[in-house]
Amino acid sequence: MKSEDRYPKKSEHIRLDNYVRRDVIKALLGFGAASLLPLGLWQWVKSSSYTNNVLAPLRKTLEFNEKLTSKLLSDSHLAPTFPKSQAERKVRFNGAVGLTEPLEKDYKIKVESGENKFEITLDDLKKLPKQEIIFEFKCIEGWSQIQHWGGVRFVDVMNHYKIGQKDAENLFEYVGMETPDDKYYVGIDMPSAVHPQTILAYEMNGKPLLKKHGSPLRLIIPVKYGYKSLKRIGVIKFSDTRPKDYWALFGYDYFAGL
Repeated sequence: MKSEDRYPKKSEHIRLDNYVRRDVIKALLGFGAASLLPLGLWQWVKSSSYTNNVLAPLRKTLEFNEKLTSKLLSDSHLAPTFPKSQAERKVRFNGAVGLTEPLEKDYKIKVESGENKFEITLDDLKKLPKQEIIFEFKCIEGWSQIQHWGGVRFVDVMNHYKIGQKDAENLFEYVGMETPDDKYYVGIDMPSAVHPQTILAYEMNGKPLLKKHGSPLRLIIPVKYGYKSLKRIGVIKFSDTRPKDYWALFGYDYFAGL
């Protein structure tokens, strides 16, 4: 075999270069066309109107997620729990909205359930069976932490005081909770409120709550993101209309389920 037969001829090199060039150009054109699709989609989203402080297509996505996660919620859908040894001693916290004003010495929780209106003290709640839970508290900002809380199950409070029921067979659809100064507030769907892991917490790591963690009483809902777990409960109201919700007004998901 001659040495010149071992290697492609010049004409073959040219033909190969043309094939490569053609394939590269096709790939670039395909990539460019593909990149225009999400760009055009995002431009369409940005040009749409707002619904509850969120662009309408994004709000539709949140509503779809809400329907999906709410259907998954049940008494058997429990947040994973952990031994006390894994609970964080230095508990992280976010935000102080509703905690800046001094707390009244005669602290009481105002309750409204239809025509039934009364007040509950912290000592009243402590007479009910105590419930402790160690779970992974999850923040919408992306961090999580195993935390240990103690208090009373919200459903036990409802049953003891016979609240939350609008008639002999039906519960109200929602529970609204507010801080004493009305600066922070949440709306909770009834299935989440009566979930067996939902508690009104007055202890953290076996000790009374600190101010920054919602002293003297806060809400803990392990099956939802942390922004639903209201600190310093001052008011509890039952209703069939969605109560106002602090972060939902800023466009966050109302259901906030995990």
